[in-house]
Amino acid sequence: MKQFLVLSALTLSLATALITPGYGQQTPEQRYFEWTSLPFPKEEYAQRREKMLRLQQEKKTIYLCPSRDGLSDGESYRQLDDFNYFTGLELPNSMLIINGASKEIILFAPARDFRFESPSRRNDFPGRPLGDDPELKSKSGLSDIRSIEQLKSYLEKKDHQDLVLTVNIGSPTPITKLETDFITSWSPEVSLVHHLQRTFPSAKLENAYHVVGKLRIIKSELEIEALRKAVDITVKGIEVAVKRIKPGVDERTLEGEMEGEFKRQGSPRIPFASIIKSGPNSLWPWRILAAHYDRRNRQMLAGELVIFDVGCEYKNYVSDMGRTFPVSGKFTDEQKQILLMETAVSDAIIAAIKPGITFADLKKVADAAIPETEKKYMQVGLFFGHQLGLSTGDPNDSQAPLAAGMVFTVEPWYYNHDKNISVFTEDEVLVTATGVEVLTDALPRTPVALEKMMK
Repeated sequence: MKQFLVLSALTLSLATALITPGYGQQTPEQRYFEWTSLPFPKEEYAQRREKMLRLQQEKKTIYLCPSRDGLSDGESYRQLDDFNYFTGLELPNSMLIINGASKEIILFAPARDFRFESPSRRNDFPGRPLGDDPELKSKSGLSDIRSIEQLKSYLEKKDHQDLVLTVNIGSPTPITKLETDFITSWSPEVSLVHHLQRTFPSAKLENAYHVVGKLRIIKSELEIEALRKAVDITVKGIEVAVKRIKPGVDERTLEGEMEGEFKRQGSPRIPFASIIKSGPNSLWPWRILAAHYDRRNRQMLAGELVIFDVGCEYKNYVSDMGRTFPVSGKFTDEQKQILLMETAVSDAIIAAIKPGITFADLKKVADAAIPETEKKYMQVGLFFGHQLGLSTGDPNDSQAPLAAGMVFTVEPWYYNHDKNISVFTEDEVLVTATGVEVLTDALPRTPVALEKMMK
């Protein structure tokens, strides 16, 4: 009995010691830059902020750029595109202010990172300073960093009668009075607008979509370099996956082969769920296929086509490209004819790209290139594509003349439910000073070359 009491006392003493603050050696606090770095040099981000400041000075407006909250949702943390663009930082729950009226650039950030702290597991969650990190100013290039708790008082000191706040809500539509419903799916930016409307009802709110887009639509050399690398990784992933195409193989097997190669090549994640669809699935857009949990996984059959609409990320910059392959390894004459027609439309669009023309001009070129008998099967959009950069939905100005540094896709879709044939070719293009460069030219696109690639 005496031995039991001594052992129990020892056990209790040890347990108490382990949970007592200050006992033993505590795991050292983390530091932000121990585990990460800016994707590009800090000077790149400083130039972007200064350009945005000049645009805000023209109207004496205050631009609010929120960061994402700290949740990872099962994926590694990915910052909101605009906050990433202007800071390169992965800080949670922060706000970048670019004040054109007072010529201030201020980062409001939490003093500490709540994700790194847990009172019951101190060794596993040793804590991490954020706004209080002594290295943050020097390594980020942001000289004015304040506590996020000071943001409200900072805005309250402004004259609300003349206060103009701008937020990029992700689309070009004007900001209107927001109302909630039983189910409301808001982005962080739209949620911010709702909060500003309630907190500063006399302030004027404007959409910063076009202002931000004016900067983001022209890519720097560093951005183009990252986009090229994302293209290169995606091409390698597709090359691996197409070797597995044959009757009886399911679509997710191809996804797994391709995405595994993405990671082996250095891509940490994909920007959107890979779209690999065959047979009847190929006749439907992604939104319809994704409406059900298990619809996007079927076994391919001989004689069918399988479409790749895929991409990866590198330094947060994304790729997005597409090709069509024959499941049996060889196109039928009809499939080949349709694919050649579709790529001819794409070729016409690409050949017309040069500085000075507009997307409306490209739309006219596309319409002229489509045979009359096929027009009802071609998906008619602005110019059969979208802007690329930090996302596959980078800000777009449909009225802006093309300029060197723009990167977008050219992707004429063909959905023929009468013949049960769908083909797809998507390329990424860079507008140059003299014309255009096809960033995805390493990926075969003719029927003969695609068949050869499968072998």
